[in-house]
Amino acid sequence: MNNYTLYTVGDCCITMQVGSNINEEWSEKVIAMQRWFQSHPIIGLKDVIIAYNSISLQYNPLLVKQHYRPPGTISAFIKEMLVQAYEQATIVPGEQAVIRIPVCYDREYGPDLEWIARSKQLDLEEVVRLHTGSVYRVYMIGFLPGFPYMAAVPEAIAAPRKKGPAPVAAGSIGIAGIQTGIYPLASPGGWQIIGRTPLQLFHPLPEDRPLLQAGDHVQFYKIVKEEFISWKQ
Repeated sequence: MNNYTLYTVGDCCITMQVGSNINEEWSEKVIAMQRWFQSHPIIGLKDVIIAYNSISLQYNPLLVKQHYRPPGTISAFIKEMLVQAYEQATIVPGEQAVIRIPVCYDREYGPDLEWIARSKQLDLEEVVRLHTGSVYRVYMIGFLPGFPYMAAVPEAIAAPRKKGPAPVAAGSIGIAGIQTGIYPLASPGGWQIIGRTPLQLFHPLPEDRPLLQAGDHVQFYKIVKEEFISWKQ
């Protein structure tokens, strides 16, 4: 029995969904499939995009048709490649290093920290302790260049998104549901902002690798305002 669903996204993108929620095993599977396509390149394939439990192939149908001349439709050919990757891609077990990220949780940098503490009937330090006490898996990069979607925050500090977007500074750490994330750039956003890191997650130069990628593991640690300022300088 197939444990996936295939569907088209426009006329030059096919998505395979292998699960229905946040799950580390499904995340490992789509990352393994991404690696499979890196080692089995397809002419005309423009991008391989992974999310929590899905993988999407963006392609140039003209190039695919010219090179492979598939007997059926181009979309059917791409779906066949996705199925082949699903069947052949193997998850490589291994111990993952934990990337430690400094965060200043001062009120100036975490305007929603008090709201979470109050709504959860916790003191501020307990919210910080819970947030820094977990190791988070990076499940996907999206929304902004280098924005890591990570999970799962302890249920005790899980918080809903805001009703509307608000201005968010670059480096801000947010919570939305059981997810936590880092805004690499200044942007409107709806996550509850509880702190800020002095690290720069994204560099616009193509040779610069983003700080975090899907499959990485992250743990936050607290720094004081003076350390934050010194780090930025």
